[in-house]
Amino acid sequence: MAKKIAIFGATSEIGGEIARRLAPGNHLVLAARRTTDLADELYRLGATQVDSFFFDATDVDSHADLIAEIEATGPLDIALAMFGVLGDQELAERDSSEVYRVLHTDFTAQAVLLTDLSQVMKSRGRGVLVAYSSIAGARVRRPNYVYGSAKAGLDGFCQGMQDALQGTGVRLVIVRPGFVIGRMTRGMDPAPLSTTPDMVAEATVRAINDESAESVWIPRSLKLLAAAMQVVPRWLWRRAPR
Repeated sequence: MAKKIAIFGATSEIGGEIARRLAPGNHLVLAARRTTDLADELYRLGATQVDSFFFDATDVDSHADLIAEIEATGPLDIALAMFGVLGDQELAERDSSEVYRVLHTDFTAQAVLLTDLSQVMKSRGRGVLVAYSSIAGARVRRPNYVYGSAKAGLDGFCQGMQDALQGTGVRLVIVRPGFVIGRMTRGMDPAPLSTTPDMVAEATVRAINDESAESVWIPRSLKLLAAAMQVVPRWLWRRAPR
């Protein structure tokens, strides 16, 4: 049976890879600030319908109206929050507007969208939500503490939401990738246990299809690293690289 799947932040590399994998036999909704020529490719891959909507993640007051517009043609079965920014750490340390931009996009806007989506899904007792945390949020580091703190906050928010959604028929999957080698990190040195957009997309789709999945680390070995990070002494952790 065809599912209606919305990707908020569809122009991201990972968003595009996920759309390609979920296209066959499904109705795709691409929500993004920038236009995308992905629709034709998705139809060729077997999508039954592809709709595109303008989506400004930072305009949180518009989220509920956009969801209502999307649902006017049928209820959403799956929704993924794929947007975000890395931000400029050096700039953030001297300009509070950069701090606001990163925290607003990577935490506040995500939390608002997930809350609005969860409300409509809970009203009918079914649905799957997907949110993206990061290894950067497992323990915040000096070199990227603004971005890391946004991800740490989002991860905690999503864990709380998972608990609140128990028994509602709605499932929230938290995806926790490591350093993703792609457009967003171009020019940066890859970190240990790095991953790629296609690897993240593959793991995300598996988690969506696994009704028991609540979280996924990419790669899986990253979960062990995250645990080890917690016991590193503070004086040594201050020297951790990006």
